[in-house]
Amino acid sequence: MHEYSIVQSLLESCEEHARTNESTKVVKVIVKIGVLSGVEPDLLQTAFDTFKEKTVCDGAEFIINHQKVVISCLACDEESTLEKNEFSCPKCQSNQVKVIDGEDMYLMSLEME
Repeated sequence: MHEYSIVQSLLESCEEHARTNESTKVVKVIVKIGVLSGVEPDLLQTAFDTFKEKTVCDGAEFIINHQKVVISCLACDEESTLEKNEFSCPKCQSNQVKVIDGEDMYLMSLEME
C-alpha cells in the first residue's frame, strides 16, 4: 500500500509547516485527491489515523476532498468536469482532450494552534 508512504510524507510536511509557523499542534489537515491519482481515499484515511499519533497531527481531523477529472478540449477550447471517465468533450464530442485536474493529490490547508 503506497498510501502509507504518502501519509508519512504528508506528516513530514505537516511537521515542517508547524515548525515554520511556530506551532505545536495541527488540528485539521485538508487534502485534495484526484480520481485518477491512484490514491485510495479509505486506505489513506486509515494510514493517516495509524501514523498521526506522536506527531503534531495527533488528534487532527483529516478531510479528503475528491477532485473529479477536469479536461480542456483541444478542438473547441471548452473546459469541462467529467462525471464519468469518458475522455471526450461534452460540448463537441472530440476525443482530443487534455486532463488539467484530477490526476494528483495536494495538501490544501492546515489549521494549527
